[in-house]
Amino acid sequence: MSPLPELFAALPAPFAERCDSERPWQLLEEALEELLAALPSAAIAGRMHPGAFLVGDRIVLGKGSRVGPGATLEGPLWIGEDVEVRAGAYLRGGCWVGDGCVVGASVEMKRAILFPGAHAAHLNYVGDSILGRDVNLGAGVILSNFRHDGAEIAIPHGDGRLATGRRKFGAILGDGVAVGCNAVLNPGTIVGARTQIYTGVQLRSGIYPADSLIKLRQTIDVTPLRS
Repeated sequence: MSPLPELFAALPAPFAERCDSERPWQLLEEALEELLAALPSAAIAGRMHPGAFLVGDRIVLGKGSRVGPGATLEGPLWIGEDVEVRAGAYLRGGCWVGDGCVVGASVEMKRAILFPGAHAAHLNYVGDSILGRDVNLGAGVILSNFRHDGAEIAIPHGDGRLATGRRKFGAILGDGVAVGCNAVLNPGTIVGARTQIYTGVQLRSGIYPADSLIKLRQTIDVTPLRS
């Protein structure tokens, strides 16, 4: 099988020596588990709105980070510096959020890794997924992480499929990927660096190249109203 497309120019230090370039979803397994297990019970250096909630322990919030009203941070959870967690966001299941990220209003993240500068800013679901540096999810983008039949997620690749060993796995988006509003990425989607996905695309499981445009083609039929 051909190698996976370019994804990350440089991984953050905690992950740099733990990434298998042909099985990058494994960062969501032992690498993330070990990082989260080593966190202190609580280390809150950023600003928490009085109406925000902390649930459980092993929660780290870095300097300059801000958590808005109604947001719920459920440990274990590591949030770097200068991160904005907006009103009503819900982070659970073990997450790692790099410096300068944005987790927007009513966004839900579960078992996810956001590399520095990634934005999931508006009404997104990010489940069992990895967002590279400076990834941007438009409003309403969903990274779906579970098949209806509950089967293992295997990714079409070449003439075969890549077995992941996971029943829950969303997407891996390389550095600089931009996803348009209301797009849905099916479980087991890998998108190469700097690729742009247009608004409303329903992207099937698979491996997509770097430096590409992924478009939805549709026909619009406009007819006069009947009196």
